[in-house]
Amino acid sequence: MNTPTHINVQVQRIRAIGLTVTNCDRSLNFYQEALDFKLVSDITVEGHKYSDLEDVTGTKVRIVSLRLGDEFIELIEYLNIQGKPIPSDSQSNDLWFQHLAIVVSDMDRAYAHLRSFPIEPISVAPQTILPDNEASGGVRAFKFKDPDGHDLELIWFPPDKGKKKWHQNSHSLFLGIDHSAIAVSNTEQSLHFYCDLLGMQIDSHSLNWRATQTRLDNLPGAKVRITGLQPVEDGVGIELLDYILPGKGRPIPSDWKSCDIASVQIELIANDIEQLIDKLRQNQIPIVDNSFSKKQGYLIKDPDKHTILLIAE
Repeated sequence: MNTPTHINVQVQRIRAIGLTVTNCDRSLNFYQEALDFKLVSDITVEGHKYSDLEDVTGTKVRIVSLRLGDEFIELIEYLNIQGKPIPSDSQSNDLWFQHLAIVVSDMDRAYAHLRSFPIEPISVAPQTILPDNEASGGVRAFKFKDPDGHDLELIWFPPDKGKKKWHQNSHSLFLGIDHSAIAVSNTEQSLHFYCDLLGMQIDSHSLNWRATQTRLDNLPGAKVRITGLQPVEDGVGIELLDYILPGKGRPIPSDWKSCDIASVQIELIANDIEQLIDKLRQNQIPIVDNSFSKKQGYLIKDPDKHTILLIAE
């Protein structure tokens, strides 16, 4: 008889990033026209299963799936509930901050194209990380907000930085999603959650500061410790943003729910979801008790209350 093979219980990949939006039609138009996302599906869901999963009673939800390159986002509109807006005075060090990093093949062309749309810029202009930053030197970035105030970033990688795939397509201007970056209060605490419990791996370290980071974040004196994480199957990663200066911003309010516009949901595929949920419960990780579709999905929170949707492989 063969000895059973031991399987590490861990997340395999990020399936999609879900954004709660005020109006799917408006957001769909923006992501298609301004950023070249392609429509994959457009469905409406209602009933107790989805309500239980998202811990929002009596939901009727429109979910629009979009693709850019190999990566996916979901625009989620709660049709019968008016969620709270994103605070208008949000800063990059507020702990609800979370952006999508959209890779471009030509920063100047992408920036010029984007400026023809009604965006709210965060950065003064595209910024180039100085060459003495070993991890990020030469990378160009520009941060801005979508129509609902969700944080986005255009990012361009020089030939010696970034994944190989970002240097293989010279025809498209917008290439895909490299990572989702989240503000955290304590890097070590977040590493315990994402690496020790979920099984992700540390991919990079960086310390970004000086005038370049201030202009990128529109945050005076910004100094941020950045830790890049990757799941087993690579793909979209997660960046932990730990602001040393000007310090940690405001925490995520305890009453924010999935229907609130500030909600950003990272959808993680797990290879053995029941064992992983048991592991998380043993480590006192908050989990929505109601199950989804015969225990195929669970809503959980990371140490700073960022929302994670765990989905069975």
